[in-house]
Amino acid sequence: MVTARTARKEVPTVAQSIEADWVSRFADEVIAEAERRAPGKPVVCASGLSPSGPIHLGNLREVMTPHLVADEIRRRGHAVRHLISWDDYDRFRKVPAGVPGVDESWAEHIGRPLTAVPAPAGSPHPNWAEHFKAAMADALAELGVEYDGISQTEQYTSGVYRDQVLHAMKHRGDIDAILAQYRTKKAPPKKSQKPLDEAELEAAEGSGAAAEDDGATTAGYFPYKPYCGDCGKDLTTVTAYDDETTELTYTCSACGFGETVRLSDFHRGKLVWKVDWPMRWAYEGVVFEPSGVDHSSPGSSFQVGGQIVGIFGGEQPIGPMYAFVGISGMAKMSSSRGGVPTPADALQIMEAPLLRWLYARRRPNQSFKIAFDQEIQRLYDEWDKLEAKVADGTALPADAAAHSRAARTAAGDLPRTPRPLPYRTLASVVDVTAGAEDQTLRILSELDPANPIASLDEVRPRLDRAESWISTHVPADQRTLVREEPDKELLGSLDAQGRESLRLLLDGLDTHWSLDGLTTLVYGVPKVQAGLEPDAKPTPELKVAQRTFFALLYRLLVSRDTGPRLPTLLLAVGADRVRRLLGA
Repeated sequence: MVTARTARKEVPTVAQSIEADWVSRFADEVIAEAERRAPGKPVVCASGLSPSGPIHLGNLREVMTPHLVADEIRRRGHAVRHLISWDDYDRFRKVPAGVPGVDESWAEHIGRPLTAVPAPAGSPHPNWAEHFKAAMADALAELGVEYDGISQTEQYTSGVYRDQVLHAMKHRGDIDAILAQYRTKKAPPKKSQKPLDEAELEAAEGSGAAAEDDGATTAGYFPYKPYCGDCGKDLTTVTAYDDETTELTYTCSACGFGETVRLSDFHRGKLVWKVDWPMRWAYEGVVFEPSGVDHSSPGSSFQVGGQIVGIFGGEQPIGPMYAFVGISGMAKMSSSRGGVPTPADALQIMEAPLLRWLYARRRPNQSFKIAFDQEIQRLYDEWDKLEAKVADGTALPADAAAHSRAARTAAGDLPRTPRPLPYRTLASVVDVTAGAEDQTLRILSELDPANPIASLDEVRPRLDRAESWISTHVPADQRTLVREEPDKELLGSLDAQGRESLRLLLDGLDTHWSLDGLTTLVYGVPKVQAGLEPDAKPTPELKVAQRTFFALLYRLLVSRDTGPRLPTLLLAVGADRVRRLLGA
């Protein structure tokens, strides 16, 4: 219900705006906490990504949240590391849908490390994990994200975690006791409970296979899971372990293989996720790491890890829960459903600063959507208005801070379009011209005759992003096709008022041939016909007349009742062709 209070848009005060600057608040907290834990050492922020399939825009929040905080700390002159742990030693759980070059034959690799799974057919990369890591790494470079990448395959197989693995096995009883507190709390689900859909199950798994078993077996509790020496899968069960000799015995349910190894020099396995994550917090000295909302429940990896980390001599990071990221016109993102937009997909249709801004302007616990539909035009309008406010000093502090974090990092400014014309204008032009550069340049040079565009490089990369959006996200039946010949039947059916409206428009083309001039002209024709001045304020009756006039022009030019903004469309069609199609 709209009340007098809710109908009035409330402008936030400066104090409220500063409070909304979540990045600065977390930076303050992280710097203070880092000084308490390890004075004089670099501040460590962390993210974790599992390259089990396309790394989507929801996963990007796992990176952007600590990146923005780390970058703020770096701007303040502190040494900081942003770690990204590539969880490429995770098991391959299922074959994701919709991945080119992949079919159900990949199911034979379920249970093997992601780095032991073949890459999709035709990929230049050596394995599954590297294929999906590469696309994300390229996107992060374009976004200006500075980080230290850590391959968990390399960490485990090279023996970096040897001491941590042996320590976990030695203290398996303590770990088991912590986990047991949550195992016993689990109640059988009620029949009335709503089952999780596939997207929710996907989200609940988290970056590090949070849904995997925690190491409990009928032979006892063992927080380490070997990959089988025969089939390479993790469908193994530890049956015995000797703390003195570190001899470990396991069997594989997939192929029946079994062996006894010495864990002190065996590196073909990993700690179970609920132990692996807190071990890394302690090993790397992580002070700040966010996690998804699924980790807020009792018994989740983050909650349990907060107790297990002490066994490794560490402390739990400051860790805000971040909300889901959606896509306009799509359901919640799920890698298993296929066709999930990735950062690379977003960067095809929007510039890096705009994508950064979407993550910077919302607190981590606020969900938001990224536009791949018509909404992207409104989003760009909003960004351009913010840029104007920042330029003239009228932006609120938090808005200016979000803009600064979007447009530049501590290392410098991100690339930007020299003359950022409105995205909707560029989209309309490339829609009509089908990307023909000579025609595009002609139209853009006529937008502002006093300061014409001399080269398309002036409007790139925004022009390229708009062209990509038109070609990949606007359905064919919504594309603009200008008529080749006049609609003689429609022209012949016009009454005196309709013919007069076209005459007034055609008479004013030469003197109004610019974007602003044509805007004044097309809105002014119905005013003049109503006996008003061209700059008269519109009345409800006048607005009806304007809509009727606009619909007539659209039908005569593109055979539809709607289309791109008329001033842009007229420029795109060209004066001579407009005259011909309007019956001159």
